[in-house]
Amino acid sequence: MTGAEAVSAAPAVDTAAAGRLIAASFQELAVSQWLLDEPVERERIMAAQFGWFAEHALRYGAVDVVGDDAVAVWFDNTVEAPWIEAYDERLAELAGPHAARWALLDETFAAHHPHGGPHWHLALLAVRPGQRGTGLGSELLGRRLAQLDAAGVPAYLEASSAGSRDLYLRHGFALMGQAYHLPGDGPPMYPMWREPQG
Repeated sequence: MTGAEAVSAAPAVDTAAAGRLIAASFQELAVSQWLLDEPVERERIMAAQFGWFAEHALRYGAVDVVGDDAVAVWFDNTVEAPWIEAYDERLAELAGPHAARWALLDETFAAHHPHGGPHWHLALLAVRPGQRGTGLGSELLGRRLAQLDAAGVPAYLEASSAGSRDLYLRHGFALMGQAYHLPGDGPPMYPMWREPQG
C-alpha cells in the first residue's frame, strides 16, 4: 500500500517500539551527538524518552505511522494539556549523570517555542535507517497537514538538520527567522511555522 492510504493514526501504537525507531533514526544527528557522545547509552536514553513522548501524544495529539518504518509524533497545542507525569524525576532516573544535558535541551526548545496562538507541534518525525529517501516522511506529513489545513490549524516544528529543514520547506513550512544554536557552540536548530493552506 502506498500514499496516504499507507499512513495510519495509531491509537494502539507500540510506544516503546516507536521510541526505539526514533532513537535509531536520530543517532546520526548533530543534536544527538551534542547530547551525549557515547552512542549505546545515548540510544538507550533517547529510546525511552521518545517512547514517553509517543505515549503522551496518543493522549494529547497524534502518533502517525507508516507500517513499522516511519513515525510522526504530534502534540496538540490547541488545548490545555498536562505534561508527562513526573517527567523531571523520570528523566533523572533514566539519564543519571547525563540528565542535565537532556534538561538543557528541553529548556532551550521551550525558550524558542512560539506562543502566538493555538497550533500543532510536530515533536518528532523519524524514518527507519535504510528507508530514507523513499517518501515515507512525506507520506506522514501529507496526511496530517491535510487534516490541519481542513481544520484551519497552523503547525510548528524544530528542524535539526539542513536536510529536514528543506523537506519541511517543501511541505509549506517557513523559517521563523534565523536558526539558533544549542548552548556551548552546539548545532543549529531551525524553528519553522506553517499556516494552514488551501
